[in-house]
Amino acid sequence: MILSYVYKLRPSGSQSAKMELWLDMLRSHYNWCLADRIETYQQQFVQGAYCNLKTRAEATPLTCCIVKNGATGNPWQDSGKKRNAVTIQDAALVELKASRPWYKSIDSDVLQRNIARLNTAYQNFFDGRGFPVFKNRSNFRSFEYKPGRVKFQGNKVYLPKIGLMRFLNSRPIPDSFTVKSVTIRCKTDGWFMSVRIEDKSVPELPKRDISSIKTAVGLDMGLTKLAYCSDGSDIQNPRFATNKKTKRILKIRQRRLSRTKKGSQNRKKRLSQVASLHHKIANHRNAYQWQIANKIVKKADAVIVEDLNIKGMVKRCKPKRCEKTGRFLSNGQSAKRGLNRAILDAAWGEFISKIEYVAAKSGKILLKINPKHTSQTCSVCGHVDKFSRDREKFICTECGHFDHADRQAARNIKQKAVQEYGLNLIKVLRDSKEPKQLSLFETPSTESTVPKRRKQTALKSKRSVPGNLAVQLDLFSQNIWNVSSIESPFF
Repeated sequence: MILSYVYKLRPSGSQSAKMELWLDMLRSHYNWCLADRIETYQQQFVQGAYCNLKTRAEATPLTCCIVKNGATGNPWQDSGKKRNAVTIQDAALVELKASRPWYKSIDSDVLQRNIARLNTAYQNFFDGRGFPVFKNRSNFRSFEYKPGRVKFQGNKVYLPKIGLMRFLNSRPIPDSFTVKSVTIRCKTDGWFMSVRIEDKSVPELPKRDISSIKTAVGLDMGLTKLAYCSDGSDIQNPRFATNKKTKRILKIRQRRLSRTKKGSQNRKKRLSQVASLHHKIANHRNAYQWQIANKIVKKADAVIVEDLNIKGMVKRCKPKRCEKTGRFLSNGQSAKRGLNRAILDAAWGEFISKIEYVAAKSGKILLKINPKHTSQTCSVCGHVDKFSRDREKFICTECGHFDHADRQAARNIKQKAVQEYGLNLIKVLRDSKEPKQLSLFETPSTESTVPKRRKQTALKSKRSVPGNLAVQLDLFSQNIWNVSSIESPFF
């Protein structure tokens, strides 16, 4: 089993300054290694007969690398084998420290892990992701130690070349687990330490078999509400970033930031204020989503969600040009901007990943289905028509079924999963504990049973209100008064 614990560090002033200096040097080293690999590639496949377009030097084994996907340096090992780019740049660390002595203050393992970080970025590119980019101060805020180098002593940790440092030991590491890696990360509210631990004797989290699922709940993601459940309940959307108060504060701070001069100390202060607000919003959103994820997983054996393409949903509209004048026409992006902000503020992707993690940890399962026609299908008759939905209202054009559109979609998501995965669900009745088989198009009851005492209390409270016609009709229907014994003056 592999786990990851995060701790808050309490460095001294000198330790914090030293780690900041490390980040600057590691970022420069990362960018230099990336530029070296890009130039080596151009020498082999782009520039033709020249190893450098600026100097016009011809490509020979003495002036350019002879190893595919290599780097500048000695391409041969002592055994006669060729080196790859990682081993070439690892061997060049000795020359780097000799030419730039200030790199000697950084631990050697940290420098090697910095090269491995670049290699991971290249591997992600070969797997179909984006090409590695040059780092700046905003997106390069961490460094990593190799396993076995960091030592823990109670509420203190020893970091090589930095020294002993206090940290908040909020969750002690179990004795049977071994430390695999330690990552030091700088955030807006301080320094944090992420510890990756592993215990091979502990098995991985068990995966639940689909045939053992007896209860399920479907979720339909929304913006007015964060999610609608198939059992009739819904989850509030606090709108941490798009509410009026937060937008006003963010607008004021960003306006103050834009008025400062670039590179000044005041700009750094204003920038930290904007970053702290964004960090506070992210913390509130994560805490809320973890709480909701735990509540949803406790409802049933399986949680069913739509397989949404969130990246495509928030994509900018394609530009439109006039054929005659060549000017850009209105493409609806200004109206879609608010929708994109609301979707990103809801963070559906992070919410679904949290539900999946909590479900796996609890021995349950998360199922994803195709979202096609889930909001246009009637859950009673199964008729599909896009005209049945009008914003948050759903009126079936075939059978006339009226319901809330998002709750209707949540039930369709559950029904679709029953059909696709062949789920054999049971339904427990409220009056009896005997399970009942759930049909494919059965809609769960959303009415809540109210105890008799509450009904009697509500009835007594209504009797004291004069002129309530509904209460009077209710009293006559319950035979509280004997109507036959009352003498009417008209007879």
